[in-house]
Amino acid sequence: MSSRRLLKAAEAIREVVANAIVTEVRDPRVRDVTVIGVEVSPDMREAKVKVSVMGDEAQKNLSLRGLQNSAGFLQSKIANRMDTRYTPKLRFEVDKGQENAMTVGQILARIRQEKEGAIDDRDQNDSGEDATPHSND
Repeated sequence: MSSRRLLKAAEAIREVVANAIVTEVRDPRVRDVTVIGVEVSPDMREAKVKVSVMGDEAQKNLSLRGLQNSAGFLQSKIANRMDTRYTPKLRFEVDKGQENAMTVGQILARIRQEKEGAIDDRDQNDSGEDATPHSND
């Protein structure tokens, strides 16, 4: 299957799954879930759905279990939308990209604060205030 068709299929699956999670999945474990992307195998038999889950590790695991239990329902939604020989088997995976981006942002902010603090210290020393007093004995 051409990569263009795989990309179109992946986008269609992402749309169907994202809409169904928000509007139709009634599992209380599945909350604060965002579908980030979908990777479809070349034979269209499997699809890896990457999701972002807000909350701690326990909430992420709980949501993943709820999504996996809802996989059959979501696959039926995909089968109704797409006319393909096979309906891909869904596998859910937490995408760490958002977490990593937030961590990097925090590290950069900390570095920026440390640099600004070092610059402020240098400015005070350069403004005529000596950090080490001179004594002429």
